[in-house]
Amino acid sequence: MSCLPQRCARQLLREPFQRGSLPLFLTPAFSPSHTQCFSTSFPMQSRVGGAAISVPPEVSLNLVDIPKTATRARGKDVPKFTAQIKGPKGEMSLTIPSFLDVNYDAANSKATLSVSDAEQPHQRAMWGTTRALLQNHIIGVSEGHICILSMVGVGYRATIESKPTTVTASYPGQQFVSLKVGFSHPIELGIPEGIKASTPQPTRILLEGVDKRKVTQFAAEIREWRRPEPYKGKGIFVNGETIKLKAKKIK
Repeated sequence: MSCLPQRCARQLLREPFQRGSLPLFLTPAFSPSHTQCFSTSFPMQSRVGGAAISVPPEVSLNLVDIPKTATRARGKDVPKFTAQIKGPKGEMSLTIPSFLDVNYDAANSKATLSVSDAEQPHQRAMWGTTRALLQNHIIGVSEGHICILSMVGVGYRATIESKPTTVTASYPGQQFVSLKVGFSHPIELGIPEGIKASTPQPTRILLEGVDKRKVTQFAAEIREWRRPEPYKGKGIFVNGETIKLKAKKIK
């Protein structure tokens, strides 16, 4: 009497274990000596965090210890010292967690970061993040960060105003970006401190600043008033942003 293929396969695998031996053709597959991992390389190295950072000659990088009384963080991100970066565009500071070390070679103008335990997922994640933030600060104080916003639409215009009509200034001398983007009234947005805004053309807005986060955040706030729409291609585009146009639905 013939058995089903599935039942025969289960019986074939069960009988060798009961007898204490395996058929010769199954020995390589069940041999413990052939069991190995997919990769035997060292997986804990961060490609972003381990890369060296070039420090321009006009930029100074100093590491200052933080007193224990001044630290307010808890848990894994307790800062140990602060990296102070100064350059021709300004100065910035970045707090470094306790498990990270910054090695600055002034002779070669290189800075590298290392972690105390690369096997910890949190430390590996913050390794690359802190390295990217430090590089952004160095570029900001030496060259600066910019965002270019393009306005596409009939009647879309932007100007820089010093005396707003709908909002009040949050600090002395604050300027405002006035947008005409299809509403019955102009949209006035206060320019944050540390950011310089200009309009080389009526449909172009140029944002400049030392802090990349502030520059991109303010650009996102401007873009939010007229996000690019996919049917006519109108809206406010940031840094050459493109969208895929959709065909109109015809009933």
